[in-house]
Amino acid sequence: MSDDNIPAPPATDSSVPASGSATADSPFESARTGRDEAPQYVLPLVVRIERATPPTRTDALRTAARAVLMMLSDERSVGEGEWARAIRDWEDVRIRKVVRRARGAEWRRACELPGVTVTGERAEVRVFPPVPLDGWPKELARLQVSGTDLDDPEPPAGPDLAGPVLWLNPELDMTAGKAMAQVGHGSQLAWWELSETERKAWREAGFPLSVATADADRWRELTASELPLVHDAGFTEIAPGKTVAVEGHHRVGSLPPLRQP
Repeated sequence: MSDDNIPAPPATDSSVPASGSATADSPFESARTGRDEAPQYVLPLVVRIERATPPTRTDALRTAARAVLMMLSDERSVGEGEWARAIRDWEDVRIRKVVRRARGAEWRRACELPGVTVTGERAEVRVFPPVPLDGWPKELARLQVSGTDLDDPEPPAGPDLAGPVLWLNPELDMTAGKAMAQVGHGSQLAWWELSETERKAWREAGFPLSVATADADRWRELTASELPLVHDAGFTEIAPGKTVAVEGHHRVGSLPPLRQP
C-alpha cells in the first residue's frame, strides 16, 4: 500500500506539531504541492506470509510499526551512515511507505538485500532503505501488494498502556497492508516527537508499542486532543482523513531496558 500521509520533520528539528495538523506544502495535502516537484522516494516493507503459517493481523501491524523505528534508528540511517542520504531525501518529500508480501524463495531473495528484519510473536517484516518511487530493486518490484488480508482468529489483548499506543480509526476498513503502512506512519510521528534521550530509552527497551482499534467515543477524544495524528491523502483504499492517533509516546522514557538472553 502506498501512502502520502505524514509531514516531514522541520529541517532544524526532529519533531512535528503535536496536533499533526496539515500546513501548506505538506504531505498531508492531496493537491499537488512543491514537495511533488522533487524526486519521490518510498520506504519498502515486506511482510512474510507463508500459506500455512500467516501472522495475525495485530502482530503484523505491531511488527511493521517497530520495523520503521528500527530503520530510523539504525546507525546506517543517521549522520554519515550509508543509508542516511536516502532517509533525508525520503523525508524531504511526501512520506511514502509500501507494504508487499513474500513467501518461500521470494522472502529469501528479499532478505539478501540490505535491510533490517524485525520479528514479532510470529510476524516477520523486513524494511529496506528508501528507494526512488520508480526505481525498486527487481527482487522487491515483483512482489505483490495485494493478498495482505490478515485477521485475528481470537480477539487481541488490550493495549499495554505502559508504552505507546497506535489507535486506529474505528470507521475505516483497511487491508492489513494498508493498516501496516498507517501504523508505520504513526510510529514515525512518535519518533519525531521524542528527545534523543527518549529515543534511546525506547530503542533499548526494544521499541515496545501497542496497536488497537479505538471505539467511537475514544476516537473522538483522541482526535480532539493535541496528539499526533496520521492523515491519509486518500490515494488508495480510503477517502482522505485521519487514520491513526499516537498516544503515550512520551511514556517511553520510563520503560525498562530489554533483557538480553
